[in-house]
Amino acid sequence: MAEKIKKLPGEDGIEIKHSQCAICSPGLHCGLSCYVKDGKVIKVEGWDEHPFSKGGLCTKGLSNREFLYRKDRVLYPMKRVGERGEGKFERISWEQAYTEIAEKMNAVKDKYGADKVAFYSGYNKWYRNMLARFAHSFGSQSYGTESSSCFVAGEMAWQCRTGTGMTQNLETDLLIGWANNGFYSKYTMMGPLEKAKARGMKYIVVDPRVTPGSIRYADLHLRPHLGTDGALALTIANCLIKDDAVDHDYIEKYVHGYEEYKAYVSYFTPEKGEELTGVPARDILKAVEMIKEAKTMSITECSAPIPHHRNGLQNYRAQMSLLAITGNIDVPGGQKPAHFSFSERNAGFTTLEEEFMYETFPQDADKSVGADIHPLWYYLRHDMQANDLPANVLKDDEKSIKALYAHGLNFRMFTDNKKWLEVFKKLDLYVDVDLFMTDSAKWADYVLPCCTSMERYELKAYPGQLLWYVRPVVEPLGESKRDVDIISELANYIGVDDEILCSGYENACKYMFRETDVDLDEVMATDGFVKVKAEPYKVGTRLEKGWPTPTGKIELVSEVIAQHPEWGLDALPTYVEPYTADSEKYPFRLCAGTRIPNAIHSRLHDSPWERSLTPEPQAEMNPADCDRLGVELGDDVLVETEIGGFTYKVVPTLTVKEGEVYIYHGYREKDINSILPYDKNNWDPYSGYPAYRSAYCNVKGVKTNG
Repeated sequence: MAEKIKKLPGEDGIEIKHSQCAICSPGLHCGLSCYVKDGKVIKVEGWDEHPFSKGGLCTKGLSNREFLYRKDRVLYPMKRVGERGEGKFERISWEQAYTEIAEKMNAVKDKYGADKVAFYSGYNKWYRNMLARFAHSFGSQSYGTESSSCFVAGEMAWQCRTGTGMTQNLETDLLIGWANNGFYSKYTMMGPLEKAKARGMKYIVVDPRVTPGSIRYADLHLRPHLGTDGALALTIANCLIKDDAVDHDYIEKYVHGYEEYKAYVSYFTPEKGEELTGVPARDILKAVEMIKEAKTMSITECSAPIPHHRNGLQNYRAQMSLLAITGNIDVPGGQKPAHFSFSERNAGFTTLEEEFMYETFPQDADKSVGADIHPLWYYLRHDMQANDLPANVLKDDEKSIKALYAHGLNFRMFTDNKKWLEVFKKLDLYVDVDLFMTDSAKWADYVLPCCTSMERYELKAYPGQLLWYVRPVVEPLGESKRDVDIISELANYIGVDDEILCSGYENACKYMFRETDVDLDEVMATDGFVKVKAEPYKVGTRLEKGWPTPTGKIELVSEVIAQHPEWGLDALPTYVEPYTADSEKYPFRLCAGTRIPNAIHSRLHDSPWERSLTPEPQAEMNPADCDRLGVELGDDVLVETEIGGFTYKVVPTLTVKEGEVYIYHGYREKDINSILPYDKNNWDPYSGYPAYRSAYCNVKGVKTNG
């Protein structure tokens, strides 16, 4: 962590003001101490008194000042004057922007129907309750988010299992960290994990890569091949059942489908598990023994790497099944029920946020994009599966989307993303609200400037039943506005019949909190945190009252799926091979999107300081593979898929298994996602997620360094 300024507030005209980092997911949003002089932020560091982050900041968070003042900030409403994609714009007023966008959105509504306008949210996520309501009140079900490829599949897996979200418990005897690389993606967990280890908790890491967390904390590290996590979990389950190390009383009272599950997992012997996953049978049996020795167990997982496979959601369900058969859900030391309180944070109280988002849902409109292709997604979410949008638009029929209104759209998140450029050309209207003139924004008809977390008022929830009405530390740059104000103001220009939405963000918040025991006027008048009155969850309540599933039990056989055989999905957490390619032509497994500590998607690649830490895209490979290819550190390798290829600087590393290649995404000059096929055979049929992390490729050495 950077050395902190030792000057007192007010010295040399410097004020210390507090804000939050909103560069990454709302699941963190750490506290900032911003040093402000003459109306400008001159330094950012962690806020020691912040109740959640307690002074910590990751590499990304420390770049907030540079993020705020980046040269490519959009400062004024802009209208396209050249061809789409040329990036030629002229500055216009907000009045003109709102008037013209409203006229064009209403024109699409009148000609094709309101449901032919899609609404999309990328990063940041804080305004999503307002955007979802905007879409629905306008008359469209096709509201979608970047969670079409992140997080939601994990939530869906739990919905199929318990009907509600769940979270890890560090007050346990054994923690399994499934794809948990906290030092790179969730640093706030590592301190509590260290304390739990000191208390005596055992820790199993399941990750193909060697990570800082696995080196520092793991009692056992299992390294399955990419995309084979489900086979590993099913093998462990079979061993536990064979050893009669399951909780029969718990299963009898609270679990549905055990006998069918037991019969299915019997195929996954330790030897078969080793064959499928590459994890030695002896290590699988070590994990089994550790589970048997533990009185309680919990699993912490990452909802990106686990579902990014064509078998991803089923792999997720297989992992969580271990908690069900050992009696470790909603018990002391076991997995804990969780739900979002507000803006994707589990803070320990309830609001009417979901009702706010969906009470104007247009039932009679065409179903959202992707509903017919990924029916489980639509059944559980009702949202647009954004991965299906290019096919919908390019089909150009009566069901096709004609206009797109987006906040923070990043087409580089999608596979074979050149298709998105064709989408942009095809649309009657494309509006993008963003901080920066991104590659996606350059294709828009209108680009509207939003502001960063340091420039806005925002209601924020944190664990411990805390609310904070964050205040701006500097004035918004240029004519930038809060996303929520843009949504509400545009809704007024359009004439959306929704008084709550059109009345603005603060009133909408009061509407969502109207049954929560807190005075939002008091919260908004308080310069700090306010505690919400709410009864803490009592462990065992769900077990006693029943779960929101068709059977009221924890379901190993998902009745939601079983009751819809027309979907062609398996109600059991079955396993399928993650790869469909010709293994001779494409012998390497490709992971596109591995974590690096200084970037999230492509949002920070244009921040000079962050980019300097990893200035060019790299391919990490095992030294044995490098030797076979005749390449060394810094040499070029050609990575090829069935639709294209790029050369990358190779980084030999023992953190990577033989036969696997890891490449971070988002580098526009060598965008790995652009050569991942837009192929539904390599998408998860349950969630619609592409197989970013178990793709396939060939690698060739093309040049020797020096």
